Amino acid sequence: MTTASPDASHSQPDHHDHHEHTHGTGVHSALESQVLESLRAVIADDDVRTRLIDRVAYASDASHYYNVPKAVIVATDITEVAHAFKVAADHDLSVTLRSGGTSLSGQASGDGLLVDVRRGFRNMSVQDNGRIIRVQPGVTVAQVNARLALYNRKLGPDPASESAATIGGVVNNNSSGMACGTEFNTYQTLSGLTLVLPSGTIIDTSADDADAKLYALEPKLAEKLLQLQRRVKDNPESVGIIQRHFAIKNTMGYGLNSFLDFEGPAKILEHLVVGSEGTLAFVAEAIFETIPVAKLATTTVAVFADLHGATSALPDLVGTGAATLELMDAASIKVGQSFDDAPQSILGFDVDKQAALLIEYHAQTADELAEREHIGQKLLGDLELFKPSAFSTQTADRNSAWQFRKGLYAKVAKARPSGTTALLEDVAVPVERLANTCAGLQELFDSNGYEEAVIFGHAKDGNIHFLLTDRFEGEDNLKRYNSFTDDMVDLILSAEGNLKAEHGTGRAMAPFVRRQYGDELYEVMQELKQAIDPRGILNPGVILDEDPAAHISNVKLNPTVEEEIDTCVECGYCEPVCPSKDLTLTPRQRIVVRRARAKAEGQGDYATVAELDKDYEYMGKQTCAVDSMCLRACPVGIDTGKFIKRLRREDSNTVEQSV
Repeated sequence: MTTASPDASHSQPDHHDHHEHTHGTGVHSALESQVLESLRAVIADDDVRTRLIDRVAYASDASHYYNVPKAVIVATDITEVAHAFKVAADHDLSVTLRSGGTSLSGQASGDGLLVDVRRGFRNMSVQDNGRIIRVQPGVTVAQVNARLALYNRKLGPDPASESAATIGGVVNNNSSGMACGTEFNTYQTLSGLTLVLPSGTIIDTSADDADAKLYALEPKLAEKLLQLQRRVKDNPESVGIIQRHFAIKNTMGYGLNSFLDFEGPAKILEHLVVGSEGTLAFVAEAIFETIPVAKLATTTVAVFADLHGATSALPDLVGTGAATLELMDAASIKVGQSFDDAPQSILGFDVDKQAALLIEYHAQTADELAEREHIGQKLLGDLELFKPSAFSTQTADRNSAWQFRKGLYAKVAKARPSGTTALLEDVAVPVERLANTCAGLQELFDSNGYEEAVIFGHAKDGNIHFLLTDRFEGEDNLKRYNSFTDDMVDLILSAEGNLKAEHGTGRAMAPFVRRQYGDELYEVMQELKQAIDPRGILNPGVILDEDPAAHISNVKLNPTVEEEIDTCVECGYCEPVCPSKDLTLTPRQRIVVRRARAKAEGQGDYATVAELDKDYEYMGKQTCAVDSMCLRACPVGIDTGKFIKRLRREDSNTVEQSV
C-alpha cells in the first residue's frame, strides 16, 4: 500500500545490508569493511550509506558530469565531518562535500566519499539588528533572506538559484548574481568562517586569536601562506595578472587576490576558501555582513536592432547607476516570445538579429527613483532602439520582465531533444569588450554547429552565460565540443577575460587554469593545495587538473525515461520544498534513480534493475508525499508527485484501484 510512514517495516529496506556488487553498470563498488567500521566508530550506522540506490541518488548534481560515490555520509555535526576526513586520508579515499548540488561545473559530485551537509547544518542567528548573520552551510539563500527580511536586509550574493543554493555552495563558489556584481559578492561581504581543514583542525577565522591558533595548530601551513604571499607580492607580473583578472567577476582557479587584500594568515586562509569549491576545507559556519534591501524599483526591457547595438550601449548605461543590466540575444527573444506573460516590448515582430537589455534601477525613496529613471529614459531616447522603451514601477511589468530573463534556461533546456544534455557555461570580459566577445561566440556557435545556442547574462559586469544542448558522446560530438572549447578559451583570454565568472572552475575548466594565469601563478595554486591538503583527498580533479581531457571525462549521458520526467535538468530546485527530503529521496533523486535504471536496462544489466526496483518501492514510491510541491519549484514544470501516483496505480490491483 502507499504509506509514507517509516513504520512500515515490512517495506522499508535494511540500511545495514551491505553487499559487494560486481554488476556491469560500473556503479557498483564495495567499500572495504575496514573503512566502514572506521566511519561507524563515530558516525551512526544509518548515516553511512553504501546501498546502490543511495549512491546513485547522489551521483548527479546540476552539472553535466556524473560520478557515483562509494558511500554517502549524512553528517550531523562538525565532528563527523572531521572524522570522515581522517578516515579518507587513512584509506586514500577522496571526499566531496555536498549541500544544495546546484553547481553547474561538476564540483558537487565525486567517486569517493560524498558527505551530505544539508541535513545537520541548518542553524542561523541574526546579530546587530540584521547587519550580521551567522549561518551554517545547509541553509538556502532564500531561507536566510526570509529571516533577514524582518530587518529590511539581505545577503549581498543574489544567485538565480537562491531557492535551492545553500550557504555552503555560496561560499565555496564565491557566488554573486544578478545585481551584486563584485562589490557585494561572497568574498566582499564575508567576515568570518569556521573551517575544518583536511587534517581535522578546526579554525574560527573570526576569533581575535585566530592567527595565534593557526600558528599553534598548523604552524607549517601558517608559514606557507605567508611565504606564498611574499612570493606573489614580490613579483610585479603576478600582481598585475591577479589585479587584472579579479577586477571583474572571476571564479577561475583559487582566489589569489587574498594574498594582496589581507595580511594575517587566518584572514588569507579565510578568503582563499571562498571559491575553493570544497578542495581546501569544510565550511561549518559563515558570518556575513548584510546589505539593505532596496524599497523601490523601476524596470524596462529595451530591444535593440542587433547584439552589437545592445552591448555597445552598456558602458553608458553602467554609468547611469543601473542596478541590473541583463542581456538576451536574438535566440533568447525567440524563446521569450513563447512565454504566456512575455513583456510587450519583445512581441509583435519576427526575430532576426535583435537583442534585448533588461534594465532596472533601485532606490530607497520615490524622488531618488524618479531621478534615476529620468536619467535612464533620457539615455534610451538618445540610443537607436528597435522599439520604443519605457520604464515601469508596476509589479506586474517587473515580474513579466524577470520571468523572461530567469525563465530562459528552463525553457531552452525543456525543449532540448530527449537524451541530450544542457550545458550552461559562463565567462566574463571587460564591459567595453563584450560586444566583440558576443559576436565571436556567435561565430563559434555557427562554425561548430550549435545552432540552438543561447546567450544571456549579467551584462553590467561583462558576465554572460551561454547554453548548449548536445549529446556529448562519440568521436564527432566530442571533437566538436573540444574544438569549440579551445576556440572559446582563446577568444575570452584574448579579451583579457575570465573563463569562469560565477559557476566555479569545477571539472569543466580545470584543464585551462594554467592558460588563464600562466605557469608561475598556477604553481602557486598547486603549492597552496599541497600545503592545505597534502594527501589530496578533497575533491580531486576540481579546480586543478593536469589531464587535458578532464573536461570531457565522466560526462553525464541521460537516457530517455518516462515522458513526465524526461526534461529534468537535475538542478535540485525541487529539493527544499519536498516533505520527504530528510526521510528518503527528493524529487531530483527519484528521477536520477529512474535514469540509472533505464541506463542499466539498456545495457542488459537486469541485476541492477532488480536491485534498484526493490529499494525504489519504499524509497521512491511509498514515501513520496505526492503533494506536487515540487511542481511549484521546478523550472521545467515537472510534477514528480503525479509521476509517482502513476507508478503506484500501475502497481496496484483492481480492488486497490477501485478503493
